[in-house]
Amino acid sequence: MDFRDPIRAELAQFNKDFPKAFSSKVALLDLILRYIVRQKGKQLRPSLVFLVAKALGEVSERTFRGATLVELMHTATLVHDDVVDESSVRRSMFSINALWKNKIAVLVGDYMLSRVLLLAVESGDHDLLRTVSSAVRAMSEGELLQIEKARRLDIDESVYYDIIQKKTASLMASCCGVGAASVGADEAAVRRAEAFGNALGMAFQIQDDLLDYQAYGESGKPAGIDVRDQKMTLPLIFALQQANSATKKELMRIVRRKANDPDRIRTLMTDVAVLGGLDYAKKRRDEYLGEARRILAEFPAGDARSALEVLVDFVGQRAK
Repeated sequence: MDFRDPIRAELAQFNKDFPKAFSSKVALLDLILRYIVRQKGKQLRPSLVFLVAKALGEVSERTFRGATLVELMHTATLVHDDVVDESSVRRSMFSINALWKNKIAVLVGDYMLSRVLLLAVESGDHDLLRTVSSAVRAMSEGELLQIEKARRLDIDESVYYDIIQKKTASLMASCCGVGAASVGADEAAVRRAEAFGNALGMAFQIQDDLLDYQAYGESGKPAGIDVRDQKMTLPLIFALQQANSATKKELMRIVRRKANDPDRIRTLMTDVAVLGGLDYAKKRRDEYLGEARRILAEFPAGDARSALEVLVDFVGQRAK
């Protein structure tokens, strides 16, 4: 079963209507927005909105508006993230800043955020806007906290969880909260949906960190993107806690120098594995997945809940 099976019709309608939410009469802007629509991923976030809504009630026009708000906001933050990270590729396509430069990319992201505000206000969806806006605030705080800590490389495990809760889990929590609120679920059900999304998001990010330690291609070279970006992720944080003084100094030296040497990165990744960093991260990921499953067991039984259970499994097993 694919987790999108119960919402195929809703996703098809969403894909048809979504571009209308932010079209523009400015030719350049419209061109860029149509390009953005082509950068479609697995649609995890709108899927969460629709699945939670279907699990707790009947999908409505308000659910579609909620999914649009979430996807618009998420897309805007991705456009801005690519500028901040100086990324040239997004979902196997050139990023907006790579094709049209930073100034235009920032303005496009701003335009999309303005559409989020206007769509919510025009429809009277103030509660949904509050939920989405809270996620934007948390994501910005998480990004800035990570930048602050990266300068000193003093991220411990508790700070790491705070960062990923803000940067990743808050958005998934908002998707689930929006889905629940869109069908008139009571406050307790909305909070439960948000707690499910939060646990799922925490597991999602830990799995993302683990993927950086997987080999790719026939050469077997490690990815090591997080190391080159000086991101202190859970496998490395745990390994540093277990390492002796000499090993810890060597690992920190590699990170501080933003090593782009495959051999040095391979050394770091081997040490992280030997010191139990990967096993520990998998354990914590599975604990969050278990929490998501326990919360999900309180949802009404049905196809939508079953699909969400499949989605939980997907998050733990995904390879990209």
